[in-house]
Amino acid sequence: AHHTHTRLRDRAPVAAAITARTLRVTRRALGVCDTLFARAAPDRTTRTHASSFFLLGGGGEGVSFGNRNAKTGAVAALLWNRFRAAAHHHKEAVYSTLSTPQEFMSPTDETPLPPPEGYTVLQEGKARILTMQNDVFYNKAQVVNRDISLAVMRQFQKVRAQEHASDKRAPKNKRNKGNMCATPRDSHILPHLLNQEEIDQMFASPEDHAQRMASEKEQRENDDEPTEKDKPPLRPIRILEGMAASGLRAIRYARELTDVGCVVANDLDPSAIEAIKRNKEFNAAHSGDAKAQMEKVICAGQDVRMLMMQHEKMFDAVDLDPYGTPSTLLDGAVQAIGDGGLLCVTATDMAVLCGNNGEVCWTKYGSYPLRAKYCHEQAVRVLLSSIDAAAGRYKRHIVPVLSVHIDFYVRCFVRVYSSALEAKLAPTKVSYVFQCAGCDTFELQPVGKCVTKHNSTKHQVGDGPVVPQRCPHCGWGFHMGGPFWTEPIHDMKWVGEIKTQVEGNKQSYPGYDKIHALLTTVQEELVDAPLHYDIHAMSMTLKATPPPMALFRSAVINAGYRVSPAHCNPLAVKTDAPTVVLWDLLRCWIKEHPVKPQATKTPGEAILATEPTTIANWQRHNGAFTKAQRDGVTRYPNNPSSNWGPKARAGRHLMDGQHPGVEGTVGPNGNAKGTAHPEPKRRKREEK
Repeated sequence: AHHTHTRLRDRAPVAAAITARTLRVTRRALGVCDTLFARAAPDRTTRTHASSFFLLGGGGEGVSFGNRNAKTGAVAALLWNRFRAAAHHHKEAVYSTLSTPQEFMSPTDETPLPPPEGYTVLQEGKARILTMQNDVFYNKAQVVNRDISLAVMRQFQKVRAQEHASDKRAPKNKRNKGNMCATPRDSHILPHLLNQEEIDQMFASPEDHAQRMASEKEQRENDDEPTEKDKPPLRPIRILEGMAASGLRAIRYARELTDVGCVVANDLDPSAIEAIKRNKEFNAAHSGDAKAQMEKVICAGQDVRMLMMQHEKMFDAVDLDPYGTPSTLLDGAVQAIGDGGLLCVTATDMAVLCGNNGEVCWTKYGSYPLRAKYCHEQAVRVLLSSIDAAAGRYKRHIVPVLSVHIDFYVRCFVRVYSSALEAKLAPTKVSYVFQCAGCDTFELQPVGKCVTKHNSTKHQVGDGPVVPQRCPHCGWGFHMGGPFWTEPIHDMKWVGEIKTQVEGNKQSYPGYDKIHALLTTVQEELVDAPLHYDIHAMSMTLKATPPPMALFRSAVINAGYRVSPAHCNPLAVKTDAPTVVLWDLLRCWIKEHPVKPQATKTPGEAILATEPTTIANWQRHNGAFTKAQRDGVTRYPNNPSSNWGPKARAGRHLMDGQHPGVEGTVGPNGNAKGTAHPEPKRRKREEK
């Protein structure tokens, strides 16, 4: 109890770090103190509960206990005084943090303005939005999504500037011109995306275009010394947020990023457009700088698919965060991004991506998922393969820089390039997966391959099958899923620089603890080992107690293979070791820790019937512990609050109180929140 509260006391000055888990542990410790007090107090009149003291704010002097139980009384008095001093000093800080609705505020030098009547102000970073119950969608849990998006966007701006300085020529974005141009002339966002010369050239007729080309050719022929065309300066970044809702993300982009040209905040819902305009005005009223930044936020109220197709290759970054699947948006997104631009995509339909509705995933993403322990990493790879397939239709390809599973959704950051040659390599980047129905064995089969002979490269179908009809380990059959992305899903150079940048700007990220932990685990992953194993699931197959994680990783390293954790599963083992080696290590473990024989035939019995060919070396290896583990860095933090998950759609006022995302006073079945549930009706009356 003393150790637990010492942690709580040390964290109290930064009360935002106090998690629900810490409070639960503290309450349990206080319960132990209550027991000690009850044993040590001479009578009921001197028994004062520690939990009541701490939670209700007692602050008196130390309590004296009788001599009836001197040892217990001394321990209880010591704990009492420890809790009394810490609670008296930090009680107000704890409760101010837990009660404030603005949990993710970053300090600014602006004086907060009072909201209009009937509205509540929510601040995240430097952005403030006005909300009225559930009129416009807002999800507090997505603060991690928005923070990681800002961090990646800053890194993208840095890399973009470096590439512009080093490359001799600027990226060439070829667009349809003249009669083939789909951009409306009266588009109110067009002047913010292109300069007047580019607009005139885009709408020029074929005759005018031919005349201009002939004039330029004649000028080059008349020049005695041909001069290279000057590279245009790097223009400020142009961002599209396709489904802006309240505009919080767009406002954060405009306020917290530097060198922003414009942020187009689009939403099809008219109430969302009104909310964006209202939030723009409210933020602009706080300071002159805020007003200038809000002028860069451009509202657009149309179907995002049409908007992206009408503004071909005019955005440097496109951010899509829909409520559900982004599958219908990908075709337009890969067309709206300029060469080398950044595409940010969120998918929250995890039941579909993880295999609960495989046929739906096939219709939406073109992949058939499997229900396995690696389902969350599989969801990331299914989304990446769908983005790459959409890009390939326009002779484009993607390069992932960061792709992660967070809480209840997946988030992918990819760069989009134009190259017909690279687009042909798409079949070599995706694979089918064969998953054993009895054990955790899986094998990957690439869809295509490239064969190079001399200076010629041929694209051919992949070789297969890579597995026999029956699993060689347990004898069960295989399920086949995919295809999905099996190339690296992260650029480790990007991840390292993003993590360094985040660590140096903690105050800019309200959800710092969680994104820092996420980037830490991503940085530890093996990028060339698709999917992962779950050591507990493998042990369950064998009906055995799993070995300690560090011990098992040490055995893998001692066998000559690499191993790492995974960001999406604390129990994951990513390795380049063959599956037979992992089973051999577990066979050796079970020889030292025998299991009970099973009454029926199981996959585990078939696996254990084979003698191991790789003998496990259980000597501890330093590589079994990641740098973060050795440094004591948190890698899998708890959620900051309860109900940390998906919220109800905007406007669903009938769900008031029945869904964590809707604020109000009415609970389920029309009862007030906090009302005790009625006792169930008994089927039979009790006999008197």
